[in-house]
Amino acid sequence: MQAKYPSDSMCIMTDLVLPGETNPLNNLFGGELLARMDRAASIAARRHSRRIVVTASVNHVAFNRSIPLGSVVTVEAKVSRTFKTSMEIFIDVWTEDRESGVRAKANEAIYTFVAVDETGRPVEIAPIEPQTELEKQRFEAALRRKQLSLVLAGKMSPHDATELKALFIE
Repeated sequence: MQAKYPSDSMCIMTDLVLPGETNPLNNLFGGELLARMDRAASIAARRHSRRIVVTASVNHVAFNRSIPLGSVVTVEAKVSRTFKTSMEIFIDVWTEDRESGVRAKANEAIYTFVAVDETGRPVEIAPIEPQTELEKQRFEAALRRKQLSLVLAGKMSPHDATELKALFIE
């Protein structure tokens, strides 16, 4: 298996917020944004693994800013780390002012996808090699996030969560 770089493992989707996608306050429905993020993350995961991928979990979503009707919205999804059969996908959501073109970060999320074969069985995937400082930070933090999820789900003993323990013990 050859390692891939994060640029091979990303998806950028840009679209408008239309009237049928808004709530009574004329802002994008949260569920609509979740669907857009899931699609972009799925494409990034598929590009990296070249396999069928399934959403395993939505680990984190932050709705920091509302996205008004008529906004230009860009969803950027990128594989932040791979494990044996799973991938963490970090998603940044940007809005763009139609007049000035200025972009502002509105939301972010972290999803986990698993690569599977035609029968739905998990398959191994290639690792990634982070290049930028941000990619390196997200890559390192992904293992801590995974260990925390496993501990909270009762699938890992806190004693075995070495990355988490390292945050508290010198």
